[in-house]
Amino acid sequence: MAKVTGIGGVFFRARDPQALAAWYEKHLGIDDLQKSVWAQDAGSTIFGPFAHDTDYFGRAEQQWMINFRVDDLDAMMAKLKADGIAVETRTEWDSEVGRFCRIHDPEGNPIELWEPAKNVDGLAD
Repeated sequence: MAKVTGIGGVFFRARDPQALAAWYEKHLGIDDLQKSVWAQDAGSTIFGPFAHDTDYFGRAEQQWMINFRVDDLDAMMAKLKADGIAVETRTEWDSEVGRFCRIHDPEGNPIELWEPAKNVDGLAD
């Protein structure tokens, strides 16, 4: 049977697409699609619809939240804080699958950063 083999792109509306692409490139290292296609490392991806009334994403009108895998959450959080970006952590977000933090891009979109736990039943790299 044919199946999806991965995420080929994430597309969303922005008030200022060029400025937002530059922010993602500067702070998260994601290539601006106008310059090149971002080649990401192979690894686990969780695809999970949430209940329509979840408050996990923050604002009620928020329809999505992207989660990026990171190789060193502590170093990433330190870099983001040094760049003046607010970083939120909660102990209840951490679990056997790894550690998490949350930031928001300049347009208010929530971004979850995830450092997968090592050797977690096919979830970690």
